[in-house]
Amino acid sequence: MASDLAGRGPNQLADGNSTRGRAGGGRSTAADASVGELIGNATEQLSRLVRDEMRLAQAELAEKGKHAGKGIGAFSTAGRLAFYAIGAGVAGAILGLSLVVDGWLAALIVMVALLLIAGVAALLGKKEVQQAKPVPERTVASVKADVAEIKGASKR
Repeated sequence: MASDLAGRGPNQLADGNSTRGRAGGGRSTAADASVGELIGNATEQLSRLVRDEMRLAQAELAEKGKHAGKGIGAFSTAGRLAFYAIGAGVAGAILGLSLVVDGWLAALIVMVALLLIAGVAALLGKKEVQQAKPVPERTVASVKADVAEIKGASKR
């Protein structure tokens, strides 16, 4: 065994290859990786980054879509209730003019109540739609930060 080591230098393996520049006894590091390996790693990391950013944008748009859907539903409810309120108002006016009895007062009370409900639904719908901006802001900020990081790394 001592004779096996006699002909080798301190940085030479049994197969005759050198261990210089190798960290961890044979693993290649970024310092001794080939240009092809570096480009391959960069391509893989860039495609993973793009896929992750797309998933983030998709999740953010889905969240904003839910707000928009709720707002549209509330506006729809407001329109439907306003339509019923107009019907009740017309029925109240007809009853008031034709019979001059207490029936028209009941119809007017129903009309006012329905209009109040429609107003509340419209305000809720407006609030939900305002929260649903179509631009995925967090994703845009994240992509800008990634681009700045890549630009900064390429200048080094």
